[in-house]
Amino acid sequence: MAISKRVAANISRSSWIRKMFEEGARRKALYGADNVFDFSLGNPNLEPPAQFHEEIRRLMDDPAPGRHGYMPNAGYPETRQAVAEHVNSYTKAQLNGEDVIMTAGAGGGLNVVLKTLLDPGDEVIIPRPYFVEYDFYIDNHQGKPVQVPVGEDFALDLDAMAAAIGERTKAVLINYPNNPTGRVCSRKELDSLAALLSEHSARLGRSIYLISDEPYRKIVFDGVEVPSVLDAYRDSLVVTSFSKDLSLPGERIGYIAVHPGIPDKELITAGLVLSNRILGFVNAPALMQRAIPNLLNHSVDIDAYRKKRDMLCDGLSACGYSFVIPKGTFYLFPRTPIDDDVAFVQALQEENILVVPGSGFGGPGHMRIAFCVDDQVIENSLPGFERAIRKI
Repeated sequence: MAISKRVAANISRSSWIRKMFEEGARRKALYGADNVFDFSLGNPNLEPPAQFHEEIRRLMDDPAPGRHGYMPNAGYPETRQAVAEHVNSYTKAQLNGEDVIMTAGAGGGLNVVLKTLLDPGDEVIIPRPYFVEYDFYIDNHQGKPVQVPVGEDFALDLDAMAAAIGERTKAVLINYPNNPTGRVCSRKELDSLAALLSEHSARLGRSIYLISDEPYRKIVFDGVEVPSVLDAYRDSLVVTSFSKDLSLPGERIGYIAVHPGIPDKELITAGLVLSNRILGFVNAPALMQRAIPNLLNHSVDIDAYRKKRDMLCDGLSACGYSFVIPKGTFYLFPRTPIDDDVAFVQALQEENILVVPGSGFGGPGHMRIAFCVDDQVIENSLPGFERAIRKI
């Protein structure tokens, strides 16, 4: 075989998201872009805020030498310190710059964390539905993903979580606000999870780490608070990026924040720095690192996503779809009107509507709709959503 058996197997089960995106491109070529309603990819449709463009212009006009050379693998010290102070604005953990590692996006950051923490065969527990790339990230580092179900409203099922913890459990990986459900974990839930992990860490005589993937932290609606894992649990690491709140997914800039009280912090951060280098990232992009300190308190217009959510929810509710209203992100995860979510997604394709089957996220019987699209796409798709559910 020309490629590794593992990669070949992963290709066969690779992301539904990309498959649907490619189907959307095919249909746009056939029917015209205005006649295809593509909700497949979580690619922000809002442009970065004006402050981003101003900052990039300022940096590009800076004639100082060495601005595009190597820097410490963990990132520029001044950027790390600025990020730490930003994190301290919403957590009591009180980080300093040494607790922050700049990364090539959240995907890069998660791989750095998993490379640092996992031995072959170690298990990482993931509540499902979840962003399915986690499986591949864990497999990259010879770990084993262990999926656990959540409740009907996508709340954490702590009994299921407790039953999944075993001798090889190394970490729990959570993602709130959640892709694909849009759910936000409450402070009470997070405290209960922290208590559970503390109990089992004591039983095992070692830390079970809590890894929190948070690229949607700022994209929340209705006054909802996103509690910080750094306030709830000592053995925690936050991984995030600026892909969603600043609409910069192509720039690949993010960071890891390590709880300052985590045991063996110096060893863990040294491992993160080494992994950042040897995984081939070397360092986070230099230009973006220099831009971020002056953009930490800015974001795209979050209310624009709230309006899109409301338009979509109102329209689908009127058609008879059932769903939990998302409190964050730009995703809706409705139930499909038949159990076979793949079949219903195919029925929507006949209306030139592209969504992703919930099975692709470990949530069969649902579909993910990424509403980070123009308002006209939502509005013009609603008759097709109604025709599809009426046919069923």
